[in-house]
Amino acid sequence: MPDVTLFLCGDVMTGRGIDQILRHPCEPRLHESYLADANDYVRLAEGVSGPIPRSVDDAHIWGDALDEFARMRPDMRIVNLETAVTQSEDWLPKGINYRMHPANVGCLEAAAIDCCVLANNHVLDWSASGLLETLDTLHAAGLRTAGAGRHRDEAQAPADLPVGAGTRILVYSLATADSGVPPSWEAMPSRLGVDFLADLSERSAEFLAERVCAARRPGDLAIVSIHWGGNWGYRVPDEQAEFAHRLIDAGAADVVHGHSSHHPKGVEIHRGKLILYGCGDFINDYEGITGHEAFRAVLGVMYFPQLDASSGKLVDLTLVALRRRRFRLERASDIDSRWLCGVLNREGSALGTSFEPRPGGRLEVIRK
Repeated sequence: MPDVTLFLCGDVMTGRGIDQILRHPCEPRLHESYLADANDYVRLAEGVSGPIPRSVDDAHIWGDALDEFARMRPDMRIVNLETAVTQSEDWLPKGINYRMHPANVGCLEAAAIDCCVLANNHVLDWSASGLLETLDTLHAAGLRTAGAGRHRDEAQAPADLPVGAGTRILVYSLATADSGVPPSWEAMPSRLGVDFLADLSERSAEFLAERVCAARRPGDLAIVSIHWGGNWGYRVPDEQAEFAHRLIDAGAADVVHGHSSHHPKGVEIHRGKLILYGCGDFINDYEGITGHEAFRAVLGVMYFPQLDASSGKLVDLTLVALRRRRFRLERASDIDSRWLCGVLNREGSALGTSFEPRPGGRLEVIRK
């Protein structure tokens, strides 16, 4: 079996301002203390970057990322969809509620996304009705999901992605409380919700590893995608590192795909297996929001790990730096991509990884 190339990224937030520039926007009224109308986020971004077109086609928001998909040709494309896909008006009073109109699901199809992980702090923003419509809409569009469901069994079930003869990628999606997921969102035997991690203890790692290993067949690759931690800061908590190591040591994870941070965090290779502690935001409507400029959170990263299909070990890793401008992904400048390379090298110094910049905003891993 040839090596398997994946596309991974952090948060894809196609709601609110992004939804408003697509062809079928939701009713724009918001339930926030900051702004009352989703179009205000469009106007904020326009104040920074210039006019943003409306009623754009489904592919528009992906911009230069589409060229990278064509160049890298990943076998599977997996994103953290941090937006409910619903017209529900049953909003939860939690401060920020993301939704995209179901008729705009084509924006995910335009990038040929294979799997949306859903265990995150926005999938239930519009209550049970919103989650049910999200699941129905994504599945009707042919997208696989993991991490949320009508009951515990469905929420805990992996997305089963076949790649080649006899090889599957099993994608598990889980979320922790420190990423903003309320414990009340945990799926139960007769209650819908998300696959919730109460803690990152050794016992929790053992339970999850047992579940994954019981489902794995010879030739399978397993990705454990976790929404964990806060939005800002580069420090990797010891409990996250220990949890990821335990999953790999137990043979339960070939890739640990972490997200929640609004900016990319350090990368580790543990016993030949990839750990992404925080992939940063990929698509959002934050372009005109001020604060935390030191993190350059307008930069998004495409992660393309190449895995040995027989062992799951990392063969190669290419990152592509992009910049969100006018709610569209553009290739990052050399200055931005070199800055990002410096950050990843600084944060990777204790994790055993470093990167070298290449033309076109690409960064290639150099193992120590």
